[in-house]
Amino acid sequence: MTTSVAVGKLAPHDVRGNSRARARLTVRSCDFVQDGTLFGQPKGLPMFVTSVQKTRRRLKPGVAAVVAAAAMVAVAPAASATPEPRVLAGGVIAWGYNGSGQTDVPAEATSDVVTVAAGGAHGLALRTDGRVVGWGSNDSGQATVPAGAQSGITAISAGFLHSLALSNDGRVIAWGANSSGQSTVPAEAQSGVKAIAAGYYHSLALKNDGRVIAWGLNDSGQATVPAGAQSGVTAIAGEWFSSAAVTASGGVLTWGTGTSPVPPEASSGVVAISAGTGHIVALTGSGNVVAWGDQSDQPPPDAASGVTAISAGHTENLALKSDGKVVAWPEGTLPPETQSGVIAIASGVDFGLAVK
Repeated sequence: MTTSVAVGKLAPHDVRGNSRARARLTVRSCDFVQDGTLFGQPKGLPMFVTSVQKTRRRLKPGVAAVVAAAAMVAVAPAASATPEPRVLAGGVIAWGYNGSGQTDVPAEATSDVVTVAAGGAHGLALRTDGRVVGWGSNDSGQATVPAGAQSGITAISAGFLHSLALSNDGRVIAWGANSSGQSTVPAEAQSGVKAIAAGYYHSLALKNDGRVIAWGLNDSGQATVPAGAQSGVTAIAGEWFSSAAVTASGGVLTWGTGTSPVPPEASSGVVAISAGTGHIVALTGSGNVVAWGDQSDQPPPDAASGVTAISAGHTENLALKSDGKVVAWPEGTLPPETQSGVIAIASGVDFGLAVK
Protein backbone atom coordinates (compact mmCIF):
# COMPACT_ATOMS: atom_id res chain seq x y z
CA MET A 1 0.00 0.00 0.00
CA THR A 2 1.75 3.10 -0.54
CA THR A 3 0.49 5.11 1.65
CA SER A 4 -0.41 4.26 5.28
CA VAL A 5 -0.94 2.20 8.30
CA ALA A 6 -1.94 2.86 11.84
CA VAL A 7 -2.50 0.43 14.63
CA GLY A 8 -5.04 2.08 16.85
CA LYS A 9 -6.16 0.86 20.26
CA LEU A 10 -7.95 -2.20 18.97
CA ALA A 11 -7.03 -5.82 19.37
CA PRO A 12 -7.33 -6.54 15.61
CA HIS A 13 -4.50 -4.08 15.07
CA ASP A 14 -2.38 -4.91 18.11
CA VAL A 15 0.96 -6.00 16.67
CA ARG A 16 1.98 -7.57 19.95
CA GLY A 17 -0.43 -10.47 19.71
CA ASN A 18 -2.39 -10.54 16.51
CA SER A 19 -0.73 -11.82 13.37
CA ARG A 20 -3.40 -10.23 11.30
CA ALA A 21 -2.37 -6.92 12.67
CA ARG A 22 1.29 -7.32 12.02
CA ALA A 23 0.64 -5.47 8.84
CA ARG A 24 3.89 -4.76 7.20
CA LEU A 25 1.75 -2.26 5.51
CA THR A 26 2.08 0.80 3.49
CA VAL A 27 -0.81 2.22 1.69
CA ARG A 28 0.00 4.25 -1.35
CA SER A 29 -2.00 7.06 -2.77
CA CYS A 30 -2.87 6.15 -6.31
CA ASP A 31 -0.54 6.65 -9.25
CA PHE A 32 -2.51 7.57 -12.32
CA VAL A 33 -1.23 6.83 -15.79
CA GLN A 34 -2.22 7.40 -19.38
CA ASP A 35 -0.54 6.00 -22.47
CA GLY A 36 2.14 4.48 -20.29
CA THR A 37 3.15 7.80 -18.75
CA LEU A 38 3.48 8.32 -15.01
CA PHE A 39 1.92 11.62 -14.08
CA GLY A 40 2.50 13.98 -11.17
CA GLN A 41 6.22 14.32 -11.86
CA PRO A 42 8.91 16.93 -12.76
CA LYS A 43 8.59 20.61 -13.48
CA GLY A 44 7.21 21.43 -10.08
CA LEU A 45 4.17 19.19 -10.39
CA PRO A 46 3.04 17.10 -7.42
CA MET A 47 3.83 13.39 -7.33
CA PHE A 48 0.25 12.37 -6.70
CA VAL A 49 -2.17 12.50 -9.57
CA THR A 50 -5.78 13.36 -9.19
CA SER A 51 -8.33 12.08 -11.61
CA VAL A 52 -11.88 12.21 -12.75
CA GLN A 53 -14.87 13.51 -10.91
CA LYS A 54 -18.20 15.06 -11.61
CA THR A 55 -17.38 18.18 -9.61
CA ARG A 56 -14.72 20.40 -11.09
CA ARG A 57 -13.14 23.06 -8.92
CA ARG A 58 -10.34 25.56 -9.54
CA LEU A 59 -7.13 24.72 -7.78
CA LYS A 60 -6.29 27.34 -5.16
CA PRO A 61 -2.88 29.10 -5.09
CA GLY A 62 0.01 27.12 -3.68
CA VAL A 63 -1.04 23.77 -5.08
CA ALA A 64 0.06 22.57 -8.49
CA ALA A 65 -1.81 19.65 -9.92
CA VAL A 66 -2.06 17.38 -12.88
CA VAL A 67 -5.37 15.71 -13.31
CA ALA A 68 -5.42 12.28 -14.87
CA ALA A 69 -7.37 9.05 -14.99
CA ALA A 70 -10.50 8.13 -16.86
CA ALA A 71 -10.92 11.69 -17.96
CA MET A 72 -7.86 13.87 -18.32
CA VAL A 73 -6.93 17.43 -17.43
CA ALA A 74 -9.76 19.93 -17.42
CA VAL A 75 -8.60 23.29 -18.70
CA ALA A 76 -10.41 26.59 -18.77
CA PRO A 77 -10.75 27.94 -22.31
CA ALA A 78 -8.37 30.83 -22.79
CA ALA A 79 -6.53 32.65 -25.50
CA SER A 80 -3.27 32.27 -23.59
CA ALA A 81 -0.75 29.69 -24.75
CA THR A 82 -0.57 28.41 -21.16
CA PRO A 83 -4.07 27.41 -20.04
CA GLU A 84 -4.88 27.71 -16.37
CA PRO A 85 -5.17 24.23 -14.79
CA ARG A 86 -8.23 23.04 -12.92
CA VAL A 87 -8.42 20.23 -10.44
CA LEU A 88 -11.12 17.61 -10.25
CA ALA A 89 -12.17 16.85 -6.69
CA GLY A 90 -14.85 15.13 -4.68
CA GLY A 91 -15.78 13.70 -1.30
CA VAL A 92 -14.32 10.72 0.57
CA ILE A 93 -16.17 7.39 0.69
CA ALA A 94 -15.07 4.93 3.40
CA TRP A 95 -15.88 1.28 4.13
CA GLY A 96 -14.70 -1.65 6.22
CA TYR A 97 -13.62 -2.00 9.85
CA ASN A 98 -14.39 1.08 11.96
CA GLY A 99 -13.12 0.33 15.47
CA SER A 100 -11.14 3.58 15.65
CA GLY A 101 -13.39 5.80 13.56
CA GLN A 102 -11.33 5.27 10.41
CA THR A 103 -14.46 5.12 8.28
CA ASP A 104 -16.16 8.07 9.99
CA VAL A 105 -15.30 10.66 7.36
CA PRO A 106 -15.15 14.20 8.82
CA ALA A 107 -17.09 17.04 7.22
CA GLU A 108 -13.86 18.61 5.93
CA ALA A 109 -13.26 15.54 3.78
CA THR A 110 -16.71 15.32 2.19
CA SER A 111 -15.85 17.75 -0.61
CA ASP A 112 -12.89 19.38 -2.36
CA VAL A 113 -10.65 16.32 -1.84
CA VAL A 114 -8.19 15.28 -4.56
CA THR A 115 -6.52 12.20 -3.04
CA VAL A 116 -6.49 9.99 0.06
CA ALA A 117 -4.18 7.74 2.08
CA ALA A 118 -5.24 4.88 4.38
CA GLY A 119 -3.22 3.64 7.35
CA GLY A 120 -3.67 0.89 9.88
CA ALA A 121 -6.58 2.70 11.50
CA HIS A 122 -6.36 6.31 10.32
CA GLY A 123 -7.15 8.14 7.14
CA LEU A 124 -5.73 11.22 5.43
CA ALA A 125 -7.27 13.41 2.76
CA LEU A 126 -5.62 16.13 0.67
CA ARG A 127 -7.86 19.04 -0.20
CA THR A 128 -7.70 21.32 -3.23
CA ASP A 129 -6.38 24.14 -1.05
CA GLY A 130 -3.32 22.05 -0.19
CA ARG A 131 -4.50 21.24 3.32
CA VAL A 132 -4.36 17.76 4.89
CA VAL A 133 -7.25 16.39 6.96
CA GLY A 134 -6.75 13.42 9.29
CA TRP A 135 -9.16 11.16 11.23
CA GLY A 136 -9.41 7.78 12.95
CA SER A 137 -6.88 6.33 15.40
CA ASN A 138 -4.69 9.02 16.92
CA ASP A 139 -2.88 7.27 19.75
CA SER A 140 0.49 8.31 18.34
CA GLY A 141 -0.65 11.63 16.92
CA GLN A 142 -0.80 10.21 13.39
CA ALA A 143 -4.17 11.88 12.68
CA THR A 144 -3.24 15.25 14.21
CA VAL A 145 -2.10 17.26 11.21
CA PRO A 146 0.69 19.73 12.09
CA ALA A 147 0.73 23.39 11.08
CA GLY A 148 3.25 22.66 8.33
CA ALA A 149 0.72 20.45 6.52
CA GLN A 150 -2.15 22.93 6.64
CA SER A 151 -1.32 24.45 3.25
CA GLY A 152 0.88 23.95 0.21
CA ILE A 153 0.82 20.14 0.33
CA THR A 154 1.00 18.18 -2.92
CA ALA A 155 1.13 14.53 -1.78
CA ILE A 156 0.34 12.39 1.28
CA SER A 157 1.19 8.91 2.55
CA ALA A 158 0.20 7.09 5.74
CA GLY A 159 2.34 4.58 7.61
CA PHE A 160 1.29 2.17 10.34
CA LEU A 161 1.48 4.80 13.10
CA HIS A 162 2.88 7.83 11.28
CA SER A 163 1.98 10.12 8.41
CA LEU A 164 3.91 11.91 5.67
CA ALA A 165 3.18 14.93 3.51
CA LEU A 166 5.11 16.57 0.69
CA SER A 167 5.19 20.35 0.54
CA ASN A 168 5.16 22.28 -2.73
CA ASP A 169 8.72 23.39 -1.98
CA GLY A 170 9.92 19.77 -2.11
CA ARG A 171 10.13 19.29 1.64
CA VAL A 172 8.92 16.19 3.55
CA ILE A 173 6.81 16.70 6.67
CA ALA A 174 6.27 13.80 9.10
CA TRP A 175 4.21 13.31 12.25
CA GLY A 176 2.96 10.56 14.53
CA ALA A 177 4.98 7.67 15.98
CA ASN A 178 8.76 8.04 15.95
CA SER A 179 9.97 5.01 17.92
CA SER A 180 12.22 3.93 15.04
CA GLY A 181 12.99 7.40 13.73
CA GLN A 182 10.38 7.10 10.97
CA SER A 183 9.15 10.65 11.62
CA THR A 184 12.61 12.21 11.93
CA VAL A 185 13.07 13.60 8.43
CA PRO A 186 16.75 13.63 7.36
CA ALA A 187 18.38 16.72 5.88
CA GLU A 188 18.40 15.16 2.40
CA ALA A 189 14.59 15.03 2.46
CA GLN A 190 14.19 18.69 3.42
CA SER A 191 14.31 19.84 -0.21
CA GLY A 192 14.24 18.54 -3.76
CA VAL A 193 11.77 15.70 -3.08
CA LYS A 194 9.10 14.76 -5.62
CA ALA A 195 7.44 11.66 -4.09
CA ILE A 196 6.95 10.03 -0.68
CA ALA A 197 5.97 6.61 0.68
CA ALA A 198 5.38 5.51 4.26
CA GLY A 199 6.13 1.96 5.35
CA TYR A 200 5.32 0.20 8.62
CA TYR A 201 8.02 1.91 10.67
CA HIS A 202 10.14 3.47 7.93
CA SER A 203 9.77 6.21 5.36
CA LEU A 204 10.90 6.78 1.78
CA ALA A 205 11.44 9.88 -0.34
CA LEU A 206 12.21 10.18 -4.05
CA LYS A 207 14.46 13.09 -5.00
CA ASN A 208 14.17 15.13 -8.18
CA ASP A 209 17.34 13.47 -9.47
CA GLY A 210 15.73 10.01 -9.23
CA ARG A 211 17.54 9.00 -6.04
CA VAL A 212 15.73 7.24 -3.16
CA ILE A 213 16.28 8.20 0.49
CA ALA A 214 15.05 6.01 3.35
CA TRP A 215 14.97 6.32 7.13
CA GLY A 216 13.43 4.64 10.16
CA LEU A 217 13.25 0.93 11.01
CA ASN A 218 15.94 -1.06 9.21
CA ASP A 219 15.86 -4.49 10.89
CA SER A 220 15.38 -6.21 7.54
CA GLY A 221 17.33 -3.78 5.40
CA GLN A 222 14.18 -1.99 4.26
CA ALA A 223 15.80 1.42 4.83
CA THR A 224 19.14 0.52 3.23
CA VAL A 225 18.77 1.82 -0.32
CA PRO A 226 20.64 -0.35 -2.88
CA ALA A 227 22.83 0.98 -5.69
CA GLY A 228 20.07 0.33 -8.22
CA ALA A 229 17.83 2.90 -6.52
CA GLN A 230 20.43 5.68 -6.36
CA SER A 231 19.32 7.19 -9.68
CA GLY A 232 16.67 6.93 -12.36
CA VAL A 233 13.83 5.89 -10.05
CA THR A 234 10.31 6.96 -11.04
CA ALA A 235 8.10 5.56 -8.25
CA ILE A 236 8.48 4.18 -4.70
CA ALA A 237 6.57 2.09 -2.15
CA GLY A 238 7.22 0.63 1.28
CA GLU A 239 5.69 -2.05 3.50
CA TRP A 240 6.76 -3.69 6.79
CA PHE A 241 9.94 -5.58 5.89
CA SER A 242 10.73 -4.24 2.44
CA SER A 243 10.74 -1.33 0.03
CA ALA A 244 10.28 -1.14 -3.72
CA ALA A 245 11.08 1.21 -6.59
CA VAL A 246 10.40 1.47 -10.31
CA THR A 247 13.67 1.99 -12.16
CA ALA A 248 14.36 3.96 -15.32
CA SER A 249 13.97 0.76 -17.36
CA GLY A 250 10.45 0.28 -16.02
CA GLY A 251 11.38 -2.71 -13.90
CA VAL A 252 10.63 -3.14 -10.20
CA LEU A 253 13.51 -3.32 -7.71
CA THR A 254 12.87 -4.50 -4.14
CA TRP A 255 15.05 -4.58 -1.03
CA GLY A 256 14.56 -5.88 2.48
CA THR A 257 12.80 -9.25 2.86
CA GLY A 258 9.60 -10.91 1.73
CA THR A 259 8.91 -9.37 -1.70
CA SER A 260 11.50 -11.06 -3.90
CA PRO A 261 11.89 -12.36 -6.48
CA VAL A 262 10.19 -9.91 -8.80
CA PRO A 263 8.14 -11.78 -11.46
CA PRO A 264 9.08 -11.38 -15.14
CA GLU A 265 5.84 -9.47 -15.77
CA ALA A 266 7.17 -6.66 -13.54
CA SER A 267 10.65 -6.52 -15.03
CA SER A 268 9.71 -3.84 -17.56
CA GLY A 269 6.88 -1.52 -18.51
CA VAL A 270 5.84 -0.77 -14.92
CA VAL A 271 4.62 2.77 -14.22
CA ALA A 272 3.29 2.53 -10.65
CA ILE A 273 3.71 0.32 -7.57
CA SER A 274 1.97 -0.12 -4.24
CA ALA A 275 3.10 -2.16 -1.22
CA GLY A 276 0.71 -4.10 1.01
CA THR A 277 1.15 -6.57 3.86
CA GLY A 278 4.17 -8.48 2.58
CA HIS A 279 3.18 -8.14 -1.05
CA ILE A 280 3.61 -5.78 -4.00
CA VAL A 281 1.14 -4.71 -6.66
CA ALA A 282 2.45 -3.17 -9.89
CA LEU A 283 0.68 -1.38 -12.72
CA THR A 284 2.01 -1.52 -16.27
CA GLY A 285 1.72 1.15 -18.91
CA SER A 286 -0.82 -0.98 -20.76
CA GLY A 287 -3.17 -0.96 -17.76
CA ASN A 288 -2.39 -4.48 -16.54
CA VAL A 289 -1.93 -5.34 -12.85
CA VAL A 290 0.75 -7.73 -11.51
CA ALA A 291 0.94 -8.90 -7.86
CA TRP A 292 3.40 -11.05 -5.89
CA GLY A 293 4.41 -11.92 -2.31
CA ASP A 294 2.16 -12.86 0.62
CA GLN A 295 -1.59 -12.56 0.07
CA SER A 296 -0.90 -11.58 -3.52
CA ASP A 297 -3.77 -13.42 -5.20
CA GLN A 298 -3.76 -12.28 -8.78
CA PRO A 299 -6.37 -9.65 -9.66
CA PRO A 300 -9.71 -10.76 -11.07
CA PRO A 301 -10.41 -10.52 -14.81
CA ASP A 302 -12.09 -7.16 -14.29
CA ALA A 303 -8.72 -5.72 -13.21
CA ALA A 304 -6.70 -7.38 -15.96
CA SER A 305 -6.84 -4.33 -18.22
CA GLY A 306 -7.93 -0.71 -18.32
CA VAL A 307 -6.60 0.04 -14.83
CA THR A 308 -5.34 3.56 -14.07
CA ALA A 309 -4.50 3.34 -10.34
CA ILE A 310 -3.69 0.73 -7.69
CA SER A 311 -3.54 0.50 -3.90
CA ALA A 312 -2.32 -2.57 -1.99
CA GLY A 313 -3.78 -3.12 1.48
CA HIS A 314 -3.71 -5.63 4.33
CA THR A 315 -6.47 -8.00 3.21
CA GLU A 316 -7.85 -5.98 0.31
CA ASN A 317 -6.15 -4.66 -2.82
CA LEU A 318 -7.83 -2.05 -4.98
CA ALA A 319 -7.66 -1.17 -8.66
CA LEU A 320 -9.28 1.86 -10.28
CA LYS A 321 -10.55 1.40 -13.81
CA SER A 322 -10.53 4.07 -16.49
CA ASP A 323 -14.33 4.30 -16.24
CA GLY A 324 -14.11 5.24 -12.53
CA LYS A 325 -15.06 1.80 -11.23
CA VAL A 326 -13.18 0.25 -8.27
CA VAL A 327 -12.26 -3.46 -8.24
CA ALA A 328 -11.19 -5.26 -5.02
CA TRP A 329 -9.40 -8.57 -4.38
CA PRO A 330 -8.93 -11.11 -2.81
CA GLU A 331 -11.32 -9.98 -0.07
CA GLY A 332 -13.60 -7.02 0.47
CA THR A 333 -17.15 -5.90 -0.19
CA LEU A 334 -17.27 -2.54 -1.91
CA PRO A 335 -20.09 -0.04 -1.41
CA PRO A 336 -22.19 0.70 -4.51
CA GLU A 337 -20.82 4.26 -4.66
CA THR A 338 -17.45 2.86 -5.79
CA GLN A 339 -18.79 1.41 -9.00
CA SER A 340 -18.54 4.64 -11.00
CA GLY A 341 -17.07 8.13 -10.90
CA VAL A 342 -14.22 7.38 -8.48
CA ILE A 343 -11.04 9.44 -8.90
CA ALA A 344 -8.71 8.16 -6.17
CA ILE A 345 -8.33 5.07 -3.96
CA ALA A 346 -6.44 3.89 -0.86
CA SER A 347 -6.49 0.56 1.00
CA GLY A 348 -5.53 0.25 4.67
CA VAL A 349 -5.76 -2.39 7.38
CA ASP A 350 -9.24 -3.83 6.84
CA PHE A 351 -10.71 -0.58 5.52
CA GLY A 352 -10.71 1.35 2.30
CA LEU A 353 -11.11 4.92 1.06
CA ALA A 354 -12.11 6.42 -2.27
CA VAL A 355 -12.73 9.92 -3.61
CA LYS A 356 -15.81 10.53 -5.73
